[in-house]
Amino acid sequence: MTIPPTKLIKLPILELLADKKKHTLSETVEFIAKKFNVSEEDRKQLIPSRLQQTLKVRITWAVSELRNALLLENIENKRGIFKITQRGLEVLKENPKIIDTKFLKKFSEYRHFLGIDEEGKSTQKSKIIESDESPIEIIEESYQKIKRELIQNILTLVRKCSPDSFERLVIQLVVKMGYGGTVEDAGKAIGKQGDEGIDGIIKEDELGFEKIYVQAKRWNSSVGRPKLQEFVGALHGQKAKKGLFITSGDFTNEALRYKDKIDDKIIILIDGNELAEYMIRYNLGVFTTSVLEMKQIDSDFFEEI
Repeated sequence: MTIPPTKLIKLPILELLADKKKHTLSETVEFIAKKFNVSEEDRKQLIPSRLQQTLKVRITWAVSELRNALLLENIENKRGIFKITQRGLEVLKENPKIIDTKFLKKFSEYRHFLGIDEEGKSTQKSKIIESDESPIEIIEESYQKIKRELIQNILTLVRKCSPDSFERLVIQLVVKMGYGGTVEDAGKAIGKQGDEGIDGIIKEDELGFEKIYVQAKRWNSSVGRPKLQEFVGALHGQKAKKGLFITSGDFTNEALRYKDKIDDKIIILIDGNELAEYMIRYNLGVFTTSVLEMKQIDSDFFEEI
């Protein structure tokens, strides 16, 4: 089974804690994984930022919601150790089919956590989003939507560039990525007329011991196998070991399959979407509008005071 949503996890967690013993977050993760037959591969699945495992994020939030409804409590000021409360035991006696946000809202403490009063009206300027998804996943999904729109806007502008402007964009990007020496050096290297499928040569390291041969194509369409073969042939002619083919378009499946068969050359293909991703990562043509810091409790601090 794939990773269960947060709303299906809360009841099994309470069932695990029904023995009235202390349990750790890691034990809970193991229990939920086995109960829902989560495969080893799915257990390794990460949220979009690639910083945390999806399963652990959902279980951590489920535990947090149960705690805010006073169905379980932390032990010894440690977030990762908890046990069921009397209220939690009473809830289990009700034999609920599911414990979701709607179920938990019958507890005043949980409603207070959400920032709503008895009538369901907001009591705070910034009301917490009522959802059965974990907040981290909601934030991640929202960020990815914003990022996808940004990528499309970048590509629209890049594909309107003149060939010379596109080359200058490539120059600035490779320099920001740590290649090509200075912008002036890279400009001299890339800003030349193509020679047998090669638009220029940039330095891989500061001293120029290694060279990377570059092909930059501002295209709106797909780059096919013939153009890639032409580039590979040019690399052979220069006895080159490394090549970078970058386009504002994309590569056909035939071109990608051909690239995979090349064993004696290290060739990197960057299509339009990847180009936009790198521009975002290295702050080229974009700027930061806001920064959100997410913090968590430092258990060591509270143990030491």
